[in-house]
Amino acid sequence: MLLSSSRTALAQAGLGRRLASSLALKYSNAVFSAALAKSPQVLNKVQSELNSISSSIKQSPEVKTFFSNPTLSLQDRLAGLNEVFAKVEGTAGAKKEPVSEITKNLFTVLSENGRLAEAEGVIEGFNELVSNYKGELTVTITSAAPLPKDIQTRLEATLKQSQTAQKAKSLKVANKVNPSILGGIVVDFGDKTIDLSVASRVNKLNSLLSQSV
Repeated sequence: MLLSSSRTALAQAGLGRRLASSLALKYSNAVFSAALAKSPQVLNKVQSELNSISSSIKQSPEVKTFFSNPTLSLQDRLAGLNEVFAKVEGTAGAKKEPVSEITKNLFTVLSENGRLAEAEGVIEGFNELVSNYKGELTVTITSAAPLPKDIQTRLEATLKQSQTAQKAKSLKVANKVNPSILGGIVVDFGDKTIDLSVASRVNKLNSLLSQSV
């Protein structure tokens, strides 16, 4: 099923991750509330399952194409999801642990509504909600190429001195690569964004030039 979907996907299926949309965040809130209502343990289990699925989307072209392909029938989407769930269960160790009903229900609803392409945004939003619940501050440093370890360490040390970081119970720093920013970095933490990218500077320059013409 996943292989056949990769053969028929549209060209847009190869696009990179999109930022979580407002629609995706509605699903994020729904699954977060449902998991937390059960127990903190269930919340952790759902998070682990969603992160496993997110990793599969990022690492497997077939899985990424499956989630991005809007031409699949509902029956084919459900069949593909069963394959995805089977892979998640297979990563639980020697003893397979069934995927939670909350996770299954989430993707079933996304599939029925034709919103599987929103999956990564939903998972991203869910993780942010969990981080807030646990008092964690997640800082995402986006760069055009992977940051050298020494530079990332220096950035982490600087970020830890900020008032926002000091209010959090813990600080998690992730480096994401996006060649489209051309150079420099973009730092996202809490509700703040610091854009020091080359792409941002080029856009500002283009804007100034167009105004002066």
